[in-house]
Amino acid sequence: MNTFLDDLETMSLPERVSHQDHRLAQMVVLGYERSSRLRKIFDERGLKPSDIVSVKDLSKLPVINREKLVEMEAKEPPYGGLEDPGAPVERIFTSPGPVYEPHLGSDDPLWARAYKAAGFGPGDIVLNAFSYHMVAAGLTFHGGLNKVGATVVPSGASTTNQQVQLIKDLKVTGYTGTPSFLMAIIEKAKELGFDFRKDFRVKRASFAAEPLQPSLRQRFETEFDIDTYQMYGATEVGDVAYECSEKKGWHTCEETIVEIVDPSTGQQVKPGELGEVVVTRLNHIFFLLRFGTGDLSSIVTERCSCGRTSCRLSGIAGRVGDAVKVRGMFVAPSQVKKVTENFPGIAVQLVITRSGHKDILTARIDPKGTGVDTAGLHSRFEKVFQEVCTVRPDRVELVNAGSLPDDAKLLVDEREWK
Repeated sequence: MNTFLDDLETMSLPERVSHQDHRLAQMVVLGYERSSRLRKIFDERGLKPSDIVSVKDLSKLPVINREKLVEMEAKEPPYGGLEDPGAPVERIFTSPGPVYEPHLGSDDPLWARAYKAAGFGPGDIVLNAFSYHMVAAGLTFHGGLNKVGATVVPSGASTTNQQVQLIKDLKVTGYTGTPSFLMAIIEKAKELGFDFRKDFRVKRASFAAEPLQPSLRQRFETEFDIDTYQMYGATEVGDVAYECSEKKGWHTCEETIVEIVDPSTGQQVKPGELGEVVVTRLNHIFFLLRFGTGDLSSIVTERCSCGRTSCRLSGIAGRVGDAVKVRGMFVAPSQVKKVTENFPGIAVQLVITRSGHKDILTARIDPKGTGVDTAGLHSRFEKVFQEVCTVRPDRVELVNAGSLPDDAKLLVDEREWK
């Protein structure tokens, strides 16, 4: 089965760099000419459009987070002056704030890459359980499914009873929505006397808007024979990244420039380092350069065996405010949990202190479970920790069993800044 939308997904690295740099430079020139806000941002920094000709040059510009965008739009409605006022807009979406977002046009393959990678196509009948009311989700996901040739059932926020009826009557083969809602539909079907795996034809699901927990993915795939995929995006910039059949990270979309930056400086960090996901969507209508999602991730540069050549996001490690910076590197609670998964029966707490001008990272290990093998635990823990978190702990302390309560904070920052 061909799961590529077009040849852009298999470009060589030099071609990809050239393609994105060229489209970015075009967007900057057009935006400076037509967007009052972008022109103001450039002028305040003494920049000219010719100063932004590559992805690396974006670090000269500020990161605009959602709060700043709300502020801009309140001062200069509806789009904060970031738009081309003369461009035709097919639809306008809203999200809480409020934030107004112009639809970027039918020529943008919004979400189509994700659905194609997940195997959706002609012959599929897909239940779209995202809301169609004012928010971007329902209609934009609908459009992505249409672009890959699937038939869409716009069920939106219908009740689980109605969703089960639609799946049964219309012989639905695929689902898109949140993972928790699909499980609610499955449970409702069971309550109504159906065996979801045997009585229905749903074999594929693509999720967005909330995390897909590993345990839930396993249930979908083993109990109900549903092949699952994740998509990642934001209402302000559309689709950003998606899983392929390898399910080893999320490929970034060709229509987006994705940076991983230090939230405190806005500067790009090295591949593999944790930072904030910052997105620029390449388009000719809405000139929102460097939108800060507030999500934490890192870049995977290794070539994916699926054949796509784009870099990948490692997944979402949490929100910016949840992470702690240690020796210049961010560590998030989700990373600590991932480390702990490799050592059944233990609890872990990280304590960050400071000695002189140096950060000290101490990992406290509580062998809560009986029969925990503590022999060689220090070295094994250090190795896994560094692989997951990039930094290495300065100390690994084995504490008395039960010392860490179940609700203990995973990260404790005891540093004093004087």
